[in-house]
Amino acid sequence: MGVVDHLAIREAVASDATALAACIDAAYAHYEERIPDLPLVSANCAEQIETNLVWVAEAEGAIVGALVLIPEDGFMRFANVAVHPDFRGAGLGSRLLDLAEFEAVGRGYTEMRLNTHVQMPDNARIYLRRGWVQSGVKGSTVSMTKKLDGSPAES
Repeated sequence: MGVVDHLAIREAVASDATALAACIDAAYAHYEERIPDLPLVSANCAEQIETNLVWVAEAEGAIVGALVLIPEDGFMRFANVAVHPDFRGAGLGSRLLDLAEFEAVGRGYTEMRLNTHVQMPDNARIYLRRGWVQSGVKGSTVSMTKKLDGSPAES
C-alpha cells in the first residue's frame, strides 16, 4: 500500500480553516520566489469552507491536501487543489482531481473550468493529460476547460 492509501478525504468543516490555510501555504511555497504576482491562495479559508465545496485530505490527523470547487451557472469552477510537499508524487493530487470530476458530474455539471498561472506549466501539463483544454490566456492567467461526459476520470 502506498502512502495515499492511508489518507482520508472528507468534507471540510469550519474548524479546519487554520490547518487548511497552512497546508495551502506549504503547497504553494515553492512558487513564491518565481511568481511575484501570485495571489495569497490561502486567504479566506473559513469563508471558502462556508460558501464553497471544500474537501481536505488527512494523514494521521493532519491536513495534507485540499480541493475547492465553486458551483457556477452552467459549469463547476475548479478553484484550487493543493497537496502538502511531503505528499507530492504519492497520487493524492490525482485522487483530488478524480473527486472534483466525480462531484461535478454527480451534481449535474457537464463542464468544469479552472485558471492557473502561466508560470505553472507543470500544472497545466497535468490538466492537459487529464483531458482539459486551454481556452485562453490573459495576462498571467491561463484558462482551461474540461467537458464531462459522466464516465469515470482517467488517471
